[in-house]
Amino acid sequence: MAGECASGEVQWSFSQVKGTVEDDVTEADIISTVEFNHDGELLATGDKGGRVVIFQREEQSKHAEPPRGEYNVYSTFQSHEPEFDYLKSLEIEEKINKIKWLPRQNHAHFLLSTNDKTVKLWKVSERDKKFVGFNLQNDDGSVRDLPELTSLRVPNTQPMELMVEASPRRVFANAHTYHINSISVNSDGETYVSADDLRINLWHLGITDQSFSILLLLLWVVQTKRLDA
Repeated sequence: MAGECASGEVQWSFSQVKGTVEDDVTEADIISTVEFNHDGELLATGDKGGRVVIFQREEQSKHAEPPRGEYNVYSTFQSHEPEFDYLKSLEIEEKINKIKWLPRQNHAHFLLSTNDKTVKLWKVSERDKKFVGFNLQNDDGSVRDLPELTSLRVPNTQPMELMVEASPRRVFANAHTYHINSISVNSDGETYVSADDLRINLWHLGITDQSFSILLLLLWVVQTKRLDA
């Protein structure tokens, strides 16, 4: 954590430890990537077990003197599972290689996570209200008997304990021969690029079955210029 002393110099100090400091850490718990969102309020970590853990900055630490950067667990979800490529007889690990946040456009947060072969788009949202008063079911979810329906009810909302949900929105797969080692979101907020050792693909967030290979285009341009010369 950085702070400013009376002389105006920036001083760094130890602030917080998240996780265990013991020696008996399993292989799946080893962190493989870390990424802050654009305003620093959320911190996402990915591990070798395919899990994504999101930390949120404490509200009290923002107004402390001096300001502190302390975080608590906000959401945890399983992003990737181990797979097996039967055509190549290759086991695909669930380890998270990269995480990238998308610019926030509404109350929900969106992020991209990738392992060696598959990129996934995740939506992280909060819910603190629930709908009650349905006509065809009771508040506990059970179905109401039709003879009991003597009047029409208008559903309404009631407050509930805050729940953070992470749901997959898109899956981008089967476009890389080698292991994906990097992803980057473009400034338009609608496209992103994914890269392996020999290929860079351009994706649109709304299209999962097509990508544009930038690296092959650049090679073609270079070869064309050489022929013209």
